Amino acid sequence: MHEHKYILGLDVGSSSVKTTLLDAESGKVAASATFPAQEMKIEAPKAGWAEQDPEAWWANIKLGIASVINKSGASGADIGAIGISYQMHGLVLVGKDHKVLRSSIIWCDSRAVETGNKAFHGIGPEYCLNHYLNSPGNFTASKLKWVKEQQPELFEKVYKAMLPGDFVAMKLTGEINTTISGLSEGVFWDFKEEKIADRLLQYYGIEPGLLPEVVPTFSIQGKVSAAAARETGLNAGTPVSYRAGDQPNNAFSLNVLKPGEIAATAGTSGVVYGIIDQAAYDPKSRVNTFVHVNHQKEAARYGVLLCINGTGILNSWMRNTLFGGNYSYEQMNQMAAEAPVGSDGLVFMPFGNGAERILENKELGAGLHNLNFNIHQNSHMLRAAQEGIVYSLNFGFNIMKDMGMPLNTVRAGHANMFLSPLFREAFANTTQTTVELYNTDGAQGAARGAGIGASIYANTEQAFTGLEAIKTIEPDVKLKDAYAEAYQYWLSFLAS
Repeated sequence: MHEHKYILGLDVGSSSVKTTLLDAESGKVAASATFPAQEMKIEAPKAGWAEQDPEAWWANIKLGIASVINKSGASGADIGAIGISYQMHGLVLVGKDHKVLRSSIIWCDSRAVETGNKAFHGIGPEYCLNHYLNSPGNFTASKLKWVKEQQPELFEKVYKAMLPGDFVAMKLTGEINTTISGLSEGVFWDFKEEKIADRLLQYYGIEPGLLPEVVPTFSIQGKVSAAAARETGLNAGTPVSYRAGDQPNNAFSLNVLKPGEIAATAGTSGVVYGIIDQAAYDPKSRVNTFVHVNHQKEAARYGVLLCINGTGILNSWMRNTLFGGNYSYEQMNQMAAEAPVGSDGLVFMPFGNGAERILENKELGAGLHNLNFNIHQNSHMLRAAQEGIVYSLNFGFNIMKDMGMPLNTVRAGHANMFLSPLFREAFANTTQTTVELYNTDGAQGAARGAGIGASIYANTEQAFTGLEAIKTIEPDVKLKDAYAEAYQYWLSFLAS
C-alpha cells in the first residue's frame, strides 16, 4: 500500500489545536495531542468582535507535532502526508514577506454583518442566491471589505487574503494556495459560473489577485519547507495533501459523502451538515450551502450547513462562571439528568455568542426565561441549557427539511456535547432521527484525507478502515410527546 507508516492530521479550532498521528495500515490512532491545555484566547476588542492571533495556532501546532512524534516513537521520515482541518470563515492577511498583518477576524465575529447585508441588496438578492447560494452576510469576503474600509493603510500592505487553513499550509510549505471548497465558504465562489465571485469582488473593490491560487482538496498542495522542518521535526518534502474547513471535514471524517447523509458536531458551536447533489439554498440564508470536499463537475456534492454559535460555549460558560469550575462536564451532565424533560418550564436561549445565522443574523443574546426561585435548582438550569441547544438545532433542522433534505440518520463523533447521555437523548427525540456515534474526530478526518490526497490510499473505502460506530441512539416512542411539547414551549419564547 505504501512505505510510510503514519499520516498526520491537524485540526485547528478556535479553542484548541488537535494533532493526530494515524497508523496508515490499521486506520487506528497511534498518538494524539491537544494544545493548549486551557482553551485558546479569543480577543474581543469591541462587543460582537472576535479575533485570534494566527501565530498562536502555529505555536500550538508545533507543540502538538512534537508531542505525537514523541508519544509514538515515530520520526519525521515515518510520516507520509499531512492533512489540515481548520475553523471556517476566518480572515488571515499577510504581506509579501508572509508575515501576518493583523489578528485573524474569526468565524464568530459579527462586525461585517452590515457590510454583507448591504452587498446582498446592492448586488441583488436573486443574483446572490443564484450565484453564491448565500447572502455575502458575515462571511470572509465581507470581513475583507470591512478591513478595506476601516483599515485602509493596513489593507494597502495585503499581499494575500487567506482562510485559517491556507495560513497553516503556508507556514508548513511556504506556498499560498486555497481550495474551491474554501473559496465557497468565504463567499468568494460563483457556483453558477464555476469561477471566482468576480461581481462581488468588483462590488467590494477587491482585486481577485488578493486571493490565493486554487488547488484540488485531495492533492499534493505543497511540501514541508526546510524552514518548517527545522521548526517542527517533520521531514522537508513531506506533502501537505488535504485541507478542508472544520465542518466539511467533520462530515468527511464520518464518511458523510453521499446525498442525504448528515453529520453533526457540538463543540463551541453546534453544526448539522447535510449533503445534497443540487445547488439549493435557503431564500433567507439562515442555513448556508458550500462546496463539499468530494465535489466534482460530473458528480456535484454540496454541503448545507446549519450553525448555532452558542453551543458548547454555553456549557463552558455555566461551568466556569455559574459553578466556578467546581464541577466536571461529566458531573454537570449527571446533575442535568436529575431534572425532567422540559426542565419544569425553565427555558434557556443559547444565543450568547454573536449574531446567529438561523435567526437571520440577529444578535438576540442568551436568555433564561420563567425562572422560579421555589422550583428551579442547578439541575434545571443545566438541563434547560442542553435542551435549549438541541431545540435551536432542531429549529435549523426544520429549515433544512423545507429545502427538501431527507433527515433520518445523523452521524457524530463521540465528543463534546455528544458525550452527554442527556444531550444525545434530547437530540434523537426532538429531531426524531437515529444518532450514530463514531470513534473519530476532525484530526483523524484530516489524516485520512491526506492519505487519499497523497495516494497512500487508493480510494475512500481504504481510507475509512478502522472507522467504527460505537453507539446508536434511537428515538424513544415514550419520550416523543414530552420533547415535542417542550420544543413548542421553547419556540413560543423565541417568537415572542
